[in-house]
Amino acid sequence: MLSDSTARDRNIARARLKFLENAELPAAVVPEGILNSWQRSKYLGIGTDEVVVPYQPDYDRDSRLVRAATPVLDRLEQALTGSDASVIVTDRNGWVRDRRVGEKRLSAHLDRVHLAPGFNYAEQFVGTNGIGVALEERRPNVVLGTEHFNERLQSVSCAAAPIRNSVTGRVEGAMNLTCWNGPARPLMAALVQEAVEDIERVMYEFSSAHQRALLEAFQQVTHYGDRPVLCLGQDLVLANTAASARLTGDDHRLLHEAAAEFGHAPRTRREVRLTGGESVMMRCRQVDSPAGAAGYLLELAFTDRPADRPADRPGPGTNSRSRTRFRTRAEGNAAGPWPLPGLAGTDPAWNTVSRTVSRCARDRTPLLLHGETGTGKATLVRAAHALTGASSSPVVVDAATPAVTDAAAPIVLDAAAPVGADAPVTGTANAGYDLPAALRSAPAGPGRALVLRNVDAVAPEDEAAVAGALDAATARGTWVVGTLQRAAGVPESLRRCFLEAAAVPALRHRLTDLPALVDCLLRRIGSGVECAPEVLPTLRRHDWPGNVRELSLALSKAAAARRTYRIELGDLPPSLHSAGSRSLSVWEASERDTLVQALLEADGNKLLAAQRLGISRTTIYRKMRAYGITLPARG
Repeated sequence: MLSDSTARDRNIARARLKFLENAELPAAVVPEGILNSWQRSKYLGIGTDEVVVPYQPDYDRDSRLVRAATPVLDRLEQALTGSDASVIVTDRNGWVRDRRVGEKRLSAHLDRVHLAPGFNYAEQFVGTNGIGVALEERRPNVVLGTEHFNERLQSVSCAAAPIRNSVTGRVEGAMNLTCWNGPARPLMAALVQEAVEDIERVMYEFSSAHQRALLEAFQQVTHYGDRPVLCLGQDLVLANTAASARLTGDDHRLLHEAAAEFGHAPRTRREVRLTGGESVMMRCRQVDSPAGAAGYLLELAFTDRPADRPADRPGPGTNSRSRTRFRTRAEGNAAGPWPLPGLAGTDPAWNTVSRTVSRCARDRTPLLLHGETGTGKATLVRAAHALTGASSSPVVVDAATPAVTDAAAPIVLDAAAPVGADAPVTGTANAGYDLPAALRSAPAGPGRALVLRNVDAVAPEDEAAVAGALDAATARGTWVVGTLQRAAGVPESLRRCFLEAAAVPALRHRLTDLPALVDCLLRRIGSGVECAPEVLPTLRRHDWPGNVRELSLALSKAAAARRTYRIELGDLPPSLHSAGSRSLSVWEASERDTLVQALLEADGNKLLAAQRLGISRTTIYRKMRAYGITLPARG
């Protein structure tokens, strides 16, 4: 008679084969998290019988993560001697940085599947595995035997958990425990979590004096009362619930700039107008550490109370106190990360639209998706459609730029589009294009998706026919999506074709996602490319009118111009060093770029830059103000 674990493994193995054959899976056989990872792995085209992963032998063996993990791994190595277990630490991108193994047989197996220092075990390369899923979903997980996507990993089980910076909350890496399949598997998750907590404690001790000073100041102020408090450092933002509920990433930038102007004066008070139009009274003091100025502590007082806003008013009979302090479990889950294949970001607005698009794709609910150009509307649709297990790409028809295609070669979303950006459409322009006929001829049925881009560009005489074609596609089980920049531009006859609507936030409204987006985009540009620490603050100061598409192009140009393994400040396009809000003429843009280049070559020395340009220092200051040129101070 088979044991429960052996029977479960065989059921999972059979379900995996059915999944790979596009067959319907028995209900509740595969855990939801594992099935989601299988779907992402299949979408990414991961192999099932061979482990092919990138290798990077040259890496920092003295990084803060490695130094923090070493004493913990040393202790575990002694405890694991002679056992069939291994402990592994990776960085935030899945690169294995250290490995300790208890026995030679397991060590040889891990070498054969390249689970060794220098190799990358991110989900995008290996498919479902403990390390990859922990980093993709930002939470602990266990992958048992046959749950692995790749057959060569199915003789082992693994538990992994992300390692976080306890000051910033950022994921720094992952801790993984791997052992042969056996009865000890249920204990793995607890052992990994204990090791992660030990590493995080050591990392906190390694934290810079600036971060620790900011954290201590923040904790002292927030310990009493619940007024909004914000702590701002060069690359660190701490906010309590009262502040985070009402401030956006752009608000953080405005408040930081105001604090920098007046932070030298103790207990400075100033009124600041936020991006949403409301005003806040800010009391600011500079936070100092043994290493110098660490940042600013802001105590805020909003001019209106949260309950005065319509969205926050409690209904009749509602306890307003409990309403503001507690959320239901469903609301809490809705605010959490919602990873989709190839996308990055945990901003609440991004999470909301990602969940909505995923749900509509699963339920085949017609959806109207609006947002600025380059925000990622098309990529969201493609990722959500792929997550349903569909084998075909969405068919895209553009009402603004008619293109002719046929069912054998549909206009599809570009699989190489930048992460979070709107993918371009391929096709042949044709002045005699029949939009309703193109929609009617598109492949339809379950597992299909039809996207009508620029819904607001449909000609008035075509509205009725287009609406009929969309309704017919929906009736046949096709997932119908309409995209445009502004929802207000949709004619009523077409609006009724879509049962739900969702807004994709502009990049300037989700700047908290910038680090994750930069990491994700750089991985597409090439392995090993990274940004110098001073680059990210410069990227945050830009308004990004072209959204994620503009960010992708800027990073691509910077990566091509870089002289070392990482992107330096001088590699960025000159436009990113300017915060001017008005449109520039060709001549003005050329002058701005020349000024920025001269300042960068002079290492920020304005007098030297002015001499090289043949102008006075007064003129260069005036030009910098006019163009909004800002360069970080040099140490």
